[in-house]
Amino acid sequence: MDTADRSPWGVGAYDVAAYLSAVGLPAEFGEAAPDLETLKALHTAHVRSLPFSNVQVLLGDHPGVTPEVVFAQLVERRRGGYCFEHAQLFAGILERLGLSVTRHLGRVGGPENSRTHLTVRVSLAGRDYLCDPGFGFSLCEPMPWEDGAEHVENDRVFSLARTGQGASTAWEFRRDGEVQHVIDELPVVPADVAAGHAVTSMTTLGPFTRHLMVMRHTDNGHVTVTEAGRTVRERGQETRQERLSPAEVVAAVEDAGVRIDRGERERLIAVVETMQTELPDD
Repeated sequence: MDTADRSPWGVGAYDVAAYLSAVGLPAEFGEAAPDLETLKALHTAHVRSLPFSNVQVLLGDHPGVTPEVVFAQLVERRRGGYCFEHAQLFAGILERLGLSVTRHLGRVGGPENSRTHLTVRVSLAGRDYLCDPGFGFSLCEPMPWEDGAEHVENDRVFSLARTGQGASTAWEFRRDGEVQHVIDELPVVPADVAAGHAVTSMTTLGPFTRHLMVMRHTDNGHVTVTEAGRTVRERGQETRQERLSPAEVVAAVEDAGVRIDRGERERLIAVVETMQTELPDD
């Protein structure tokens, strides 16, 4: 039996060749010994090709986060997804390529919140790196997993700071000084991911059942689509915000790379239309 088939994370479900094709990388990436440049290229290609999206949650028919479903949703169907999908897929592909990976859960926004974010820690050549492909507006490439580390991308400064000690050790991940999530070092098993997904997809403890959130990194910046419209951030430029109609919002979702069929498009337009009635007046 292949090592991948024995993994509790089901990484045998991830077809490396199909993944590399989906993110626009040559097949040679699956053959060479992985190094830091390979890791950077994989991380960047992932976040620029596979959008962050909670569309499936809002449509009310999310199929779950088992490895087989994750691969089908992100790679084959190009539906996009959030951290429990992106981080599982990315970690699994890295393991298939021979890299040492640890999965970590985090608390979005601060230490008082639930553990509903999944990140990836990669050990390579005696150094650890934080990979965060499933946070939407986060890193394009890995950064050192070290206390006080800083990483600059597209006019944004990302930093990592260690807090606590022993079993309470955690890491504050910040963007431009603002805490994005707090990562702990407790062991993570697949059941934790299933439980976290249940919270984010079926309750109002987080934003995913109440707001549209679609994001994707671009060659020159980042795009966010919500029920209100689209926000475009480009390197060296002022942030541009566009208020859109429900149909235009859904078109922007598709422009960001989320594939939906005609029936789903109409359903999502109706969802966005309802959400817009609750938006504050300009």
